[in-house]
Amino acid sequence: MVSRVIPVQPFDLVLFGATGDLARRKILPALFHRFQIGQFDSNCRIIGSSRSDLTAEAFRSQTADAIREFGQDVETTAEEIAGFTALLDYVAVDARGETGWDAIHGKLREDAIRAFYLSVGPALFPDIARRLSETGIATPESRIVLEKPFGHDLASARGLNAALREHFEEQQIYRIDHYLGKETVQNLMALRFANSLFEPLWNSSHIDHVQITVAESIGIEGREEYYDKSGAMRDMVQNHLMQLLCLTAMEPPAHFTPNAVRDEKVKVIEALRPVAQASIARGQYRGKNGDGYRDHAGNPASRTESYIALKVEVANWRWAGTPFYLRTGKRLRERVSEIAVYFRDPPHNIFEGSGPIHGNVLVIRLQPDEGITLKTTIKDPGPGGMRLTGANLDMTFADELPESGRPQDAYERLIMDVIRGNQTLFMRGDEVEAAWAWADPIIAGWQDTGETPQPYDSGSAGPDDSLLLIHRDGRRWRSIGT
Repeated sequence: MVSRVIPVQPFDLVLFGATGDLARRKILPALFHRFQIGQFDSNCRIIGSSRSDLTAEAFRSQTADAIREFGQDVETTAEEIAGFTALLDYVAVDARGETGWDAIHGKLREDAIRAFYLSVGPALFPDIARRLSETGIATPESRIVLEKPFGHDLASARGLNAALREHFEEQQIYRIDHYLGKETVQNLMALRFANSLFEPLWNSSHIDHVQITVAESIGIEGREEYYDKSGAMRDMVQNHLMQLLCLTAMEPPAHFTPNAVRDEKVKVIEALRPVAQASIARGQYRGKNGDGYRDHAGNPASRTESYIALKVEVANWRWAGTPFYLRTGKRLRERVSEIAVYFRDPPHNIFEGSGPIHGNVLVIRLQPDEGITLKTTIKDPGPGGMRLTGANLDMTFADELPESGRPQDAYERLIMDVIRGNQTLFMRGDEVEAAWAWADPIIAGWQDTGETPQPYDSGSAGPDDSLLLIHRDGRRWRSIGT
């Protein structure tokens, strides 16, 4: 199986925050990889922009270094890097002042797609959007790309959306959640809606519960100032885990079009029941010799959670009675992201003496080792009666799909979708606001009580309260690592 590479039209991409960490680690290497496989060529231009007073040549040199350090682990030649950096230019811009805007305007072409990637803090979004509009740099066909966070709560999200819509139409605004660019996340939709096997069973009559896990082995080092003001709920649940929940629980859209898909996702969020505090477990990692969360945050009295688990219910006909358990945390045993769908146990066991027969489990692995596994029950090989055991039907993308030998980072897919004008994998404004409307009361609940997160050891599976959260329902979390 060979993936087709469909070239995109010529574009001018202005990357604000081009000297920042995200641009160096993700955006520029992602663009290079798309150039390397031929998705765009020398008819395209990438204009870096930031406050730094750099020459274009210095920016090209920095980008070449970033590609060598953070690029895909595939063969790369000096000629390919030189060819890509030849597309680069640079303009120093004052986002809140007058400097640099005329220079950017002068570098853009009338006959190329214009995209503006704001890899900057959200406080600058309104200022840059206003400047792009007032200077005539942005046209009615231009696209503007925004990184999270999209607000800190519902009020700030509404304010940000209103500020953007003063200068751009909703169909021009691309709010990136890089989880939606992951191959396995998109395969979840293919698994559900392109196969007749699972969708008839995809409901509360056949599914006992769903577990969504995003575990990280790293701490908050390097993000401590942002993270201690946000915590796991704002940083991960309200956006990343919410998107995974929506794609798992949504109804089949009538068509695979941006608004049809996003309409169904909004319906899921609006169907979420309020979450009681008894259905939430919060934790904060601890370490030894100054290696705990509060040490990293520089705040010995911090009450910010680095771990959270929630029991969530979708109040509609498809999912009534089937809980969704969400958990995410820092400094856990291993790095793993997955969706585990637990089917109900068989209603009757005809194999006497074989022990209980447990339901099938469908696991969609996002990272590491992207793939899909279905746990089944089979006969244990050998004579001597009917002994049953579990076995996995496993499709690991790296083994099954040759293109996975050249892995595609989520940013590669999403940036090319911006150029194509395809918003399917991007969040719509009402979707962001609906997620905050659900999350705000949860956050307010523990802030009002002044509750302190439960400590948990670095390298563990999280706090004890998270085990009680699911154990009292007669269920168990999937193991994080070994």
